[in-house]
Amino acid sequence: MPNFVDVIIPIPLQKLFTYSISSAEADFLQVGVRVAVPFGKSKIYTGIVYRIHTEAPTAYEAKEIHQILDGSPIVNTKQLQLWQWIANYYMCTLGDIMRAALPSAFILESETLISKNNQKTIDESMLKDDEFLIYEALHHQSSLKIHDVSNILNKKNVLPVIKALIEKEAIKVEEEVYEKYIPKLVRYVRLHSKYNSDEALQGLLEDLGRAHKQKEVVLSLFSLAAKTKKPVKVSDLSSAIDASSSIIKTLIDKEIFEVYHIQTDRVTYSGEQTEASKQLNTHQNTAYNEIVESFKTQNVTLLHGVTSSGKTEIYVKLIEDALSKKQQVLYLLPEIALTTQLVNRLQSYFGERVAVFHSKYSTHERVEVWNNVLSNSKKAQIVLGARSSIFMPFDNLGLIIVDEEHEQSFKQFDPAPRYQARDTAVVLANLHKAKVLLGSATPSLESYYNAKQNKYGLVELFQRFNNVLMPDIELVDVQDKRKKKLMKGHFSDRLIEEMSEALSEGYQVILFQNRRGFSPIIECNTCGNSPQCPNCDVSLTFHQYRNQLRCHYCGYNTTMVKNCMACGSPELDSKGFGTQQIEEEVKILFPDYKVARMDLDTTRGKYGYQKIITALEQQEIDILVGTQMLTKGLDFRNIKLVGIMNADSMLNFPDFRAHERSFQLMQQVSGRAGRTKERGKVLIQTYNPHHKILQQVSTNNYAEMFKEQMDERFNFKYPPVYKQIKITLKHKDFNKVETASIWFAKSLRQVFKNNVLGPEAPPVARIRNQFHKNILIKIPKQQSLQKTKEAIIKINNSFQSIKDFRSVRVILNVDNF
Repeated sequence: MPNFVDVIIPIPLQKLFTYSISSAEADFLQVGVRVAVPFGKSKIYTGIVYRIHTEAPTAYEAKEIHQILDGSPIVNTKQLQLWQWIANYYMCTLGDIMRAALPSAFILESETLISKNNQKTIDESMLKDDEFLIYEALHHQSSLKIHDVSNILNKKNVLPVIKALIEKEAIKVEEEVYEKYIPKLVRYVRLHSKYNSDEALQGLLEDLGRAHKQKEVVLSLFSLAAKTKKPVKVSDLSSAIDASSSIIKTLIDKEIFEVYHIQTDRVTYSGEQTEASKQLNTHQNTAYNEIVESFKTQNVTLLHGVTSSGKTEIYVKLIEDALSKKQQVLYLLPEIALTTQLVNRLQSYFGERVAVFHSKYSTHERVEVWNNVLSNSKKAQIVLGARSSIFMPFDNLGLIIVDEEHEQSFKQFDPAPRYQARDTAVVLANLHKAKVLLGSATPSLESYYNAKQNKYGLVELFQRFNNVLMPDIELVDVQDKRKKKLMKGHFSDRLIEEMSEALSEGYQVILFQNRRGFSPIIECNTCGNSPQCPNCDVSLTFHQYRNQLRCHYCGYNTTMVKNCMACGSPELDSKGFGTQQIEEEVKILFPDYKVARMDLDTTRGKYGYQKIITALEQQEIDILVGTQMLTKGLDFRNIKLVGIMNADSMLNFPDFRAHERSFQLMQQVSGRAGRTKERGKVLIQTYNPHHKILQQVSTNNYAEMFKEQMDERFNFKYPPVYKQIKITLKHKDFNKVETASIWFAKSLRQVFKNNVLGPEAPPVARIRNQFHKNILIKIPKQQSLQKTKEAIIKINNSFQSIKDFRSVRVILNVDNF
């Protein structure tokens, strides 16, 4: 009986492809193993075995698999169940999820190899110059890759040359699959086995009588091995005796030493597990007991604890409980910046049992963490990471902590799968029969609403650690200050006064402006024209340190213009301000203090966050200017003052969540102030100090904000009262996307009536030369979500079958917040 496998391929196809296998392969293969499979005319992909069966496909003849890449599964069945749920819920394909879930080193790509055709004798005089160069190179090398050919010819487009050589039958082309992951090997050295006996060793030392340096190296090897009782690295031996590597090489060449390699992890923890976890205070202990009690009846519990109430110490106790039951723990964070600080804290408690997984790690490092989790190694009992770490191959997950659960960074917007990591974590925990703790000082309306509806447990902690008072929040009316001429640049007299006081007392200051760059708009004073991005409908942002105008949507950049591009006038003025401009002004106002900036531009490197955070902790920085990266749960002990430079830009954003987000952002950034003994101070500069949200922030009144925002959500049918699916249509031709979006919305209205909004252009209507149109579908609680999605997919399939609309890209985004 023929055997078949269904394989997930990392491309966005709705159905899985079936391949034929031999009965021996069927006995050997397991679900979750990688196989290389042919696809299309000549492509080879890495796929994951999803199902092994005996049903032949009806629509096509099954091809044979190319090769088996693993001896055992690298993806387990619970992961595949989670992938299937994500594909169904977020309306994407298993191929999309595979590409997002696996470290890229696991997804081998085929590379085209060309080799000489030895069956045919070629008259070399028939070859053109470029063709001859390649043919000549293949005399010296058995095969070449496409990029090797590019390098030889110093051309980008080499395919015509290769095509001509194929036609002349001079070369053969084949696809080869390459393994991308290379284990890290460390060189070790030991005495050659022929000197194991005492007599042989004695003879060796006598022979080396005059070669004093070589003798010294041999004796050093003994003393190092005796001292450390571990294998000796070549590098350690070299540094211990200050010997050049040439002496060690001579001893290896003489076969006195032999070299061997041991595979090692790239990410290792070098410190000691020194600290016992801290004793919880009364309030923390009460909260901890309430969480444990809540977990008896609820799978998900929300911990609503004010900033600096010591939520992390409660998490540590819960992690200890899970580890004592031999369970794995997943600790999800919204920002890589946060992992830097938390890794040090958790490693001081749990040592090397903490593994870190996020996008700033190299591919090889991520593969090693993946393998450690897969094998349930001691090195990965606690996985700390950003949203992608929910895809790790957990075997025995007991607890998931989602810290700062309100953060929108948990939602992936592009590319697919457009999943929300917090909600996916709840499903993942359900598959493992694990518990989920959501923690935040400003919970999302969804989570708090679920807690109020008794879907989740709720534990509240309103006392800051050491009973430090919540920061004193003051609203500064910028309009009034401008009238009275009390502003210096973007700084009010109150902010300068408070900064001077805090700095003179030896404290540090944080200034928050949620816009990077120097100035968001450059405007001509004569004609009012401002430089626009040629690919997007957005003004270019001025970045002073590079003297560049940059687009924050597509990355386009150009040198700063000296004259207006419309009228030629040299009178150009900057409107608005970003972190760079604040940094410049602070340096002028406070020349004696160290100023640093923390935004996307200054944290691009792997250790970018770490350098700035460490410098601030060690008080090498007096004033830190930053974007919302600063707001997320970072713990700085010596910050007394936080200045919010412009609250209005957040409040006036065209989004139903703008007020909720503004409250969360301002509360979080305020929470960085006064975390130890002294009460902190927060100054919020605004043109509208009577705005309800600002009043609620100044009194730390989350309950009032929740009530007011929920009333609006009920009235206007927004989440969490109604569910939401956003459909975005994109195309470079405005008329085409306009016609297509009208057709799509009309079809949706026939099914969903008044619950369809749009089509409407978003605030930035063109990005990367693609025009966008949005359609929003609101789904009442009583309406079946599954049937709604089926109806949308049906309409989408009809849409794709219309010839004129085929080139329009449709993006389905479930829970687009």
